[in-house]
Amino acid sequence: MLDWQIILIFVLLIATLASFAMEKIPPDLTAMSLFAILLVTGLLPINDALRVFSNPAPITVAAMFIISAALERCGAIDMLAGKLNKLPMMAYAPLLLCVMLPVATISAFINNTPVVVVFLPIVLSLARRMDIHASKLLIPLSYASIFGGSCTLIGTSTNILVSSVGSDRGLESFHMFELAWVGIPILVAGMLYLVLFGSKLLPVRETLSSILSEDERREYLLEAFVHDNSALINKTVKEALSSRSGLRILEVIRDGVALRGEIASVQLLGGDRLVMAARPKGVAQARALHGIDLSSELGEGVEAISSSEGIIVEAVIGPQSSIIGKTLPEINFRQRFRMVVLAIHRRGRNLRSQIDSIELEFGDTLLLLGTENAVTNLQSSNDIITLDRPPVPAQDRRGRLPLVIAAIAAVVGGSALGLYRIEAAAIVACVFLFLTGCVSPKEGYKAIQWNILFIIFGMLGMGAAMELTGASRLMATQIDFIVSNFVADPLKPLVLLALVYLLTSFLTEILSNNAAAVLMAILAIGLAETLGIDPKPFLVAVAMAASASFATPIGYQTNTYVYGIGGYRFGDFLKVGIPLNLLSFVVSITVIPLIWGF
Repeated sequence: MLDWQIILIFVLLIATLASFAMEKIPPDLTAMSLFAILLVTGLLPINDALRVFSNPAPITVAAMFIISAALERCGAIDMLAGKLNKLPMMAYAPLLLCVMLPVATISAFINNTPVVVVFLPIVLSLARRMDIHASKLLIPLSYASIFGGSCTLIGTSTNILVSSVGSDRGLESFHMFELAWVGIPILVAGMLYLVLFGSKLLPVRETLSSILSEDERREYLLEAFVHDNSALINKTVKEALSSRSGLRILEVIRDGVALRGEIASVQLLGGDRLVMAARPKGVAQARALHGIDLSSELGEGVEAISSSEGIIVEAVIGPQSSIIGKTLPEINFRQRFRMVVLAIHRRGRNLRSQIDSIELEFGDTLLLLGTENAVTNLQSSNDIITLDRPPVPAQDRRGRLPLVIAAIAAVVGGSALGLYRIEAAAIVACVFLFLTGCVSPKEGYKAIQWNILFIIFGMLGMGAAMELTGASRLMATQIDFIVSNFVADPLKPLVLLALVYLLTSFLTEILSNNAAAVLMAILAIGLAETLGIDPKPFLVAVAMAASASFATPIGYQTNTYVYGIGGYRFGDFLKVGIPLNLLSFVVSITVIPLIWGF
């Protein structure tokens, strides 16, 4: 007879997994809602809840985000990316290796998202120079960052988290390079797979700007004012431009505020300021419009874009952007960035209609039209990252780079030699970087991906509740019982290891990888205890499977990042990623029992 608490735990678990998969609400809100329900129902007593917040894993993850930000701010990634941009002409296979090796190496020691962000413009530039479709390089760029992250304890948050779950239950933590025993073979096998088969498997996809015709790519930006006695007054924008195919009004600004809603239906008034995009023939049409004056021709010192050729660029919404979840009118995009959004690419779809009502999301690719000055200013933005040129730092801190490298070396070396615990070393390193000006506290706190921390806290709470109620032991016992009916006892540990890996991999592809890591780490420990064997091989399998997310664009943040930029479809990741997932599975299940015996 099942206890009501165990039944409720399973109901909450299923509901949580469904919420993660459907993405109707953000994953971090799902996790914290779960935590709140566990508190209210008494499934997680307050003392146990407080112990969750004392877990060192979230603190360590937050500290590594700050250290990664310091390395980025001081130009280390930019320097390596710049050297990559000087590569001579070469064939696809050697180019792929030249891109993947440095990305994997850096990602072994810092958060891989900023690595991919910095390398993106360089890879796109290389693709153009080498006459290779960018879609042949961007998925490997993301995968390389995942390969590298799986090789060290600090390479990814899931490794830190799995290690912490084990240490909380009296097990020895992972050493700094312990996971490299299996991580490096996966890296080598994965790179060989992409070098040998990538050219055939990776698709030829066009970027967002490809939806424009050659004529559309040469657009001019104009600003004009409507006369107080203009014949256009009380006419809609559609009526005013009905006979001018080469001219379109992008925005109507009235009393200093951009009007919301459908532009075509706006009735013009005297004093309205019009922002227009015109193809070459449309510039003459704009001058021929009766009742308006082009601002560049007024000579009154008013702020104007001028009749200059507009620049069309692609840009992407960053993971820490302040405009996520907001629409273009809500952030007053035109006035804030002095650019106009022509289209948005999201999850394989190009959106060109009713874009004012679309809430922006991480990974959205924007097609922007603006002047050279506007594009230059955009390069220093932390909210939107231009894809055709590297971001410009607000200040040059390359002189402090040795301090950052020394801090990282101290964290890695001290932890590897067992001189001090990783979480203590990471905190001390952060304070050192703050005091030396390598990164400011404000920049450091902003670099922390708080949503990931809240997911970790929520799922750690769920794990504690599953153990307290006996739900995790019940699951482990049932899985062991089912496997025992089909597998001989000598093979049972290996079969269960494979099952743990495959289940973790599946959950990682459809859920948050951190959520999958916590749930499966707890289940893995329960299975090992049921069998009476060492849990370490199972925890290693969970760590590797939670990192090796290749089959979907939503399983890992860097996959989501390149998804829209490369113009990929969901099926592209399945085609390339499923064989790579299976390859990682075979390597892991072969190597893990050899290094960490049952």
